[in-house]
Amino acid sequence: MAAAGKKDDQSKPKPPGERLSASFTDAADSTIGVIWQMSQEGEFNPSAMNEALDKRRQLRRNLRPSFPTAALAASPAVRQEAASRTLRRRSTNVEKSLQLLDQAVGATPGPVLRMARTPASQLRHASYTPRPVPSTSQFDVSMTLGMTPAKSMPLSQSMVHTPAQRPPPTMEMYTPGGMTEDMTSTNMSLLLEEDPGLAASSGVYTDFMHHLRSKPTSKEVFELLDEYQQVCCEQVSLLKRIVKKVTTAQNKFQLTLTVLQLLQQEKCTWRLLFSMYKDRIQSEFSESEAMMTDLVNNNVSERKIVEALFEREASTRQSQLVIDWLERNAADDVVDFYEKVEFYSQSVCWENTLHTLQQGTGLTHGSRALVTEMDPDAPIRQQRPLADLDKEDEVRLLKYIFTYLRAGQLKEAQRLCRKCGQSWRAATLEGWRLHHDPNMEGGSSELAPVEGNPNRDVWKAVCWRMAQDEQVHLYERAVYAALSGNLKELLPACESWEDWLWAYYKVMVDSRVEQEIRTVRGDRPMEPLPPAYWDRVLTPDAIFKELQSSPHEGVQLEAEEPFHIIQKYIILGDVDGLVETMSEWIKGDSPPHQHLVRFMAHLVLFFRSIGVHTKDELCTAILEHYVRTLMEAGETQLVAFYTARLPLDRQVLLYAHFLERVEEHSQRQMCLELAEEAGLDIPTITKTVVENIRTHDQGDFKVGVEITAALEAATSDDDRRKIRAIDWLVFDESQRAEALKQSNAVMRTFLAMKKHAAAKEVFEKIPSGSVDVINRQWQIQNGSAPLPAEDENAIKEYICIQAYLMAHNEFNDWFSHFHHNKPQRPKLQEGANFTEKVKHEHREQEYEVELSRWHHSLSLQTDDVVSKIYNVLLFPDGWMVDQRMESQEDEGRTHQLDLLRQLCLPTICLLLHTVLHETRRYADCMVLADIIASEQHQLYTVFRRDELQRFLQKLRDSSIQLLDQNLDPLGYQMSS
Repeated sequence: MAAAGKKDDQSKPKPPGERLSASFTDAADSTIGVIWQMSQEGEFNPSAMNEALDKRRQLRRNLRPSFPTAALAASPAVRQEAASRTLRRRSTNVEKSLQLLDQAVGATPGPVLRMARTPASQLRHASYTPRPVPSTSQFDVSMTLGMTPAKSMPLSQSMVHTPAQRPPPTMEMYTPGGMTEDMTSTNMSLLLEEDPGLAASSGVYTDFMHHLRSKPTSKEVFELLDEYQQVCCEQVSLLKRIVKKVTTAQNKFQLTLTVLQLLQQEKCTWRLLFSMYKDRIQSEFSESEAMMTDLVNNNVSERKIVEALFEREASTRQSQLVIDWLERNAADDVVDFYEKVEFYSQSVCWENTLHTLQQGTGLTHGSRALVTEMDPDAPIRQQRPLADLDKEDEVRLLKYIFTYLRAGQLKEAQRLCRKCGQSWRAATLEGWRLHHDPNMEGGSSELAPVEGNPNRDVWKAVCWRMAQDEQVHLYERAVYAALSGNLKELLPACESWEDWLWAYYKVMVDSRVEQEIRTVRGDRPMEPLPPAYWDRVLTPDAIFKELQSSPHEGVQLEAEEPFHIIQKYIILGDVDGLVETMSEWIKGDSPPHQHLVRFMAHLVLFFRSIGVHTKDELCTAILEHYVRTLMEAGETQLVAFYTARLPLDRQVLLYAHFLERVEEHSQRQMCLELAEEAGLDIPTITKTVVENIRTHDQGDFKVGVEITAALEAATSDDDRRKIRAIDWLVFDESQRAEALKQSNAVMRTFLAMKKHAAAKEVFEKIPSGSVDVINRQWQIQNGSAPLPAEDENAIKEYICIQAYLMAHNEFNDWFSHFHHNKPQRPKLQEGANFTEKVKHEHREQEYEVELSRWHHSLSLQTDDVVSKIYNVLLFPDGWMVDQRMESQEDEGRTHQLDLLRQLCLPTICLLLHTVLHETRRYADCMVLADIIASEQHQLYTVFRRDELQRFLQKLRDSSIQLLDQNLDPLGYQMSS
């Protein structure tokens, strides 16, 4: 019966003025949509419409895919119940289409009433913040107790949902209904990224740096905050367009949504900082005590009283700024979280109920009795409902009135009421305005209009009682509760943390203002407010504690969100607590998001710029964490700029750590240029870079450890990294002495490990003529004063290493020539004929010539290698021995030099003996023994016992060869 009743009700013809479904007002590829569109044309032609519909049906049939017969045969049969539901649904749709067509052909309806955005010219931009506080009031507090002046800014999405449950973020929330956006400017390649939101917002880092660099002084700090906010607004707009293009099921959608929400909260936080600290800084230069005694018992208006209160009490003024801030944030989202509000085209209140009464169809609607009168109080007085569609419209209207109230747009709420035929409701929203009669001030012969409500106390008491009435809808009670300071009835309509904060602050300021008015205006009796209005004393600290322990689970969770915690500390003015909390976040197990770290770093810089110095170590840790975040994100061009904001010692360590990762020559040059531009200590940083790299995994110098052939020949990747590190010190000639010292240190390590090829590569990194450059740079700075001992010793060590590498290279050349280049004597095969014998004789002659050349070349190379090795053994004042003692000797370096002498000199002596012995210069082997044993050079002191035994064994072999040549063991002629 219920289904039949619904069907009969739907089959009845609709009255001409009935509201149309929003789906018919949108273009759609459907028969119903086409009927509606063609019926709206100036000249309606039913025949043309039928022809167009037939063509569209035929086109859809052609495009419809065909399925195999077997598949159709296998399909399960439709159940009778499901089939009946489908038929009923189709029948209903057809009936709706016919009714719509009848209306379109008959009386052409007017345009469907839609919600419109508030024109920018009609928005209020006044602020209660003095700039600075003037002698005469600038505060327009006629708006204080209801709506505060605010630009058109975002509204929380919670206000367009029922308060039963806060919906999770969805893509639709970021897609304005009924609006089309131009996506041509959006880089569609971003959608292919792993995290489109992070990729799209990567430019925020650079934008913030540019703005911070362009506004370096404290005088420009608030312009800087405004630019930060603008950057966030632009990124939010871009991310909203990206969110529309990303599939909600994809993981990247949630990643993008996270970035979007962070940037939205950041935008609001910069706005809060601007408002609160601009007022706090300006209030420091204003007189805090004013006007209270002058106003008592004088016939001043309520508006003047509240203006004086705001000028005198910074706490109340800043609480009002918090309300303004929350309402501006809410106004931002009014457009984004908009539902289409489709009311009747005629400005008639409850037109469905009115139509029923005018038709005289009885006082019942279905099984319920409707109201019989149309005044605003009729539903409550008669205890009868409105028509169902009117009830839906009424709830939606109340919902949007509260939405506008929450966004600080009372005029928009009143406009909506009038547009929907409820001018009486718009009038009830006007009663909160503070009364002011400019004619009482004198000074003008012309009468000025009186502002506000002279009986506001009566109106407020009525609003309080109305908010208590449970027969009134939730949102209507919340509207009047907000205007009368009734927190208990206001909170049920609030969902989010921002909504609750707004409600608490709204009531707190309302109570303080009311108290001030009733204290000053003791000249007339006022309507008393209920005790519950005065019983609850609210303070900012108590408000935030209540939000943290809110019975609303969603509010509790949101209170723990990072940006809400930051906003809490900013509102309370607790900078120490804010810095401590942010420091704990960066030390936690789960690091904060990159954009949150960026915000925290710039927040610390903001506090520094306005002279708020607190917990410098923690602030430094936050900035350092941001610099490391930039390093990990690959923001090379930003690292130097923010590193310069750290203490000097941290600058060196952190930027050196960053440069360790830079390998390309052009990138290194750019990083040094950026460091110079930022004012960093480049010499100390580059020195630290090289020291960090060369000491990484550095093995100890050990004597007597056998080095495998592979280790001796191979140069590892880590070795090559150490070699490339020397490049950091050769860009600037003023660092050439340091480049020499660091390259010596690297080469000492390589020589100790017998990695002569790697040591040679390091040596080649130092430009030729570097010794002259060092002397010239010293003379430029110090004139004719001698080089410091440290530089002189480094130069000598550099030359010692050069001599050793040259000796080693000569030995390698000699070894190759001796073992690989010696010509081979030709062999004559057995049974060779005459011709072959002649050829063999010719080859023998060639062999003798080649052998003679080889001996000559070997003799020259032997002389060279002997000379080069003796240059090492007989180096003036000793090889790898410092020329001058330093005042503060580097014990580690001295120890390395001693060990290097023990490692290299015995080895090179053995090599020299090999050369002399193999070339049959046995007598020279004895000369080498004399040099090693001489007290002048004391080379024997660097030999270990086993090395001396091995060397003596080799000398024994040479002596035997001398004896075979009829010479004594030392190479002298034996006496006869």
